[in-house]
Amino acid sequence: MNIPGKTENLRIAVPSEGALYDSTMSFLKSSGLEIRRLNARSYEASISAIPDAIVHFQRSGDIPQKIEEASADIGIVGYDRYLETKKNPGSSSVIINNLGFGHAQLVLGLPDTWVDIADIKDLANLALEFKNKGKSIKIATKYPVLVEKHLTKNSVFHFELVQSSGALEAAPSMGYADIIADISSTGTTMRENRLKTISGGAVIKSQACVIANREMIVTEDVKLNQCISFLERIEAHLRSNKYCTLTANMTGENPEQIASIISKGNVKDGLKGPTISKVYNTMSSDLYAVTMIISKENLIEAVSSMRKIGAQTISVHKLDYLFNQESDSIKTLLEKSET
Repeated sequence: MNIPGKTENLRIAVPSEGALYDSTMSFLKSSGLEIRRLNARSYEASISAIPDAIVHFQRSGDIPQKIEEASADIGIVGYDRYLETKKNPGSSSVIINNLGFGHAQLVLGLPDTWVDIADIKDLANLALEFKNKGKSIKIATKYPVLVEKHLTKNSVFHFELVQSSGALEAAPSMGYADIIADISSTGTTMRENRLKTISGGAVIKSQACVIANREMIVTEDVKLNQCISFLERIEAHLRSNKYCTLTANMTGENPEQIASIISKGNVKDGLKGPTISKVYNTMSSDLYAVTMIISKENLIEAVSSMRKIGAQTISVHKLDYLFNQESDSIKTLLEKSET
């Protein structure tokens, strides 16, 4: 397959503008994949941790297409935008979902004067009334594929989609649409424009995700190795966000006795453990350091339990990475799993 501009090095597409740009740059930096960009007008950059990989800055809405057409190999994009533009069948697939940023919700917005329309069933009935009068409900949206799928799934059949790239909230008052379907985080903008949401009107909840054209990666060793480095860091960083390392000093005759005390003390540990090692000092010959990886949600409970069984000088440390025996994202990449 002869791809224009094809390179043996991994090509990574990231958003070039907006809130998703800032969040992506921050996320990659925290994952140990800081992007080095010469200036704000440069649309190509590099990553120190993967020296030969090439970063391309693209409009968020264009990234799925670039991955699909093999102009880029892997990228970060909103899951909603990916689903809206994905070809079926296509060349791209989601490798890691829910990156923890880029939260968005695509919802229906109806005029707040439609007091009798409270849920999606009411909307279906209203659409039927429109049909009986020879009309269709007009819906302004930037996401026609997702909106149509959601409406038909909920038995709303008689509607007309009006594609618009402008400020959709004004559509009903301007008269070119009856309702809208748009991204909303707090609902404030809709309320300020006298629009309301309804039960069952949430089309999709979305976060940023990693998508890839696996066929362009798995067939080339250089790209594959660079991609493995990229995905492993992201996956391990995401996993580490749920845990922390707890270290405490305890006195005992030997590691086995201390392990028994911890077990009887019902100390919750997030992963396998604890690790117990001898502390060498002149003050005490029976001092041991106990280290455990603790789930952050159980941290305070774990500290309290450790205190009750005699733990001293408890310290807690943030994890940068937490690797599993096997990488889920690499498995997904190699097995051509679809998300």
